[in-house]
Amino acid sequence: MKTQYTLLFILLLIVGFAKGQNAESYQWTLQECVDYALENSLDVQRNVLNLQDREINYDQAKWSRYPNLNGSTSYGPNWGRSINPNTNLFVNQRINSARANLNSSVTLFNGLNIRNTIKQTEYAFEASKQDLETSKNNVILNVINFYTNVLFTRELYENALSQVESTKEQVELTRKQVEAGALPRANLLDLQAQMATNEVNAINQENSLILAKIQLKQLLQLPPESQIDIVVPEIEVGAANDLPNTAIEVYEIALASMPEIKSADYNIKSAERGVQASKGSLYPTVSLNAGLSTNYSDLVTERFIPDAENPLLPVTDGIGNQLYEPTDLRTVSGGEAIESAVFIPNGEVVDFGFSEQFDENLSQFVTISLSVPVFNGFSAKANVQRAEITKRRAEITYKDTRYQLWQTIEQAYNDVKAASKSYEASLKAVEAREEAFRVTEKQKAAGAINATDYEIAENNLYQAKTDLTRAKYDYIFKLKILDFYQGKPLEF
Repeated sequence: MKTQYTLLFILLLIVGFAKGQNAESYQWTLQECVDYALENSLDVQRNVLNLQDREINYDQAKWSRYPNLNGSTSYGPNWGRSINPNTNLFVNQRINSARANLNSSVTLFNGLNIRNTIKQTEYAFEASKQDLETSKNNVILNVINFYTNVLFTRELYENALSQVESTKEQVELTRKQVEAGALPRANLLDLQAQMATNEVNAINQENSLILAKIQLKQLLQLPPESQIDIVVPEIEVGAANDLPNTAIEVYEIALASMPEIKSADYNIKSAERGVQASKGSLYPTVSLNAGLSTNYSDLVTERFIPDAENPLLPVTDGIGNQLYEPTDLRTVSGGEAIESAVFIPNGEVVDFGFSEQFDENLSQFVTISLSVPVFNGFSAKANVQRAEITKRRAEITYKDTRYQLWQTIEQAYNDVKAASKSYEASLKAVEAREEAFRVTEKQKAAGAINATDYEIAENNLYQAKTDLTRAKYDYIFKLKILDFYQGKPLEF
């Protein structure tokens, strides 16, 4: 049994090691890079917080239409001369008392300030949504840029390695010819120097590839200790004449879809409502107010409740005769003096505690208030002027955003056409240099040319391939930018 557990443990270690190896060699696709960058971008996270803040402002503005409700309570002793809250008489002793209040008010009219403020915050909330989308688009464009840069530097590195291998073959061939006495040793030394130069170039291109991967890793916010490699897609480069839309058509598509345009438009609407809301402070405000209040005091803890049917009882002597108060005489209109019967209150003494006092001392009020702005240091007028300036700024920003979008699209459109022509020219140059190099190789093998001529032909071919690679990825990236503004999927 112990042996089985040991084998199982070793198997788990092997599986874990294999998974670790796969994780290190895992290759990211463009879409995976985009998704990961969007999830971890700090700029996107900041815009998410801005959106949440705008949403809170919008919700708060909507709730301002409803009545507020506030309550307060207090309890504590008083010393010295104070008012008995039950009798409203002054007393000079310690009193433990409690109070409770409940108030509510609602604005009936304030120059439509509340309504306009709600719309203002709603448009600001919608603008913040578009700002979030804009930040996401910026992240996507950056990922495409760095992803393409990795592809570009990878191809340059592969070209450099290919040049090293080609030179190495020529070195071996020349060495054999030198040993056979067919060529002078100087030819071999020249090729060995060229191979060393090519190896240095390959090392530089490898460093450029490593740096490009580091930049992509940093953009994705990957941990410092992690490594990254990408999938090399099959990329077909078409001609600029294949572009389905003109620059104006691309611009019209972008106007209807780009979030920065929508954000600028919502900011104008928000600013317009801000002007109307600030003008509301120039009008009277009508409010409805209501409230409840009650109190308690420990000065009175009991009270007498008269009998509802017989609140007074006559006083009798021991044999049932009613007693009269001889000193309590009244003079009637005829001057005749009569005796008054003696009565005592009829009822019961009950507790007059906390809940009973709160019940009995309850008072309510309902009022309608009118507040008229007569003079407030021109603050209301200044607020209106500031709101109008904010609106004007929003209008300028909207125009500037549209113009910048047109500039970007026009530049991108022309860049695509120019990059396509450059790619086509570079393609022809590579074809010509490859043919020239093939001829040079044959001449070199036959001993018809020296090593210097061979080096020139090889360097010319390498430079042509480098120019082709640069033109290729320049065209691809700029075409992706144009596709982005047309709402097309950003994939290779």
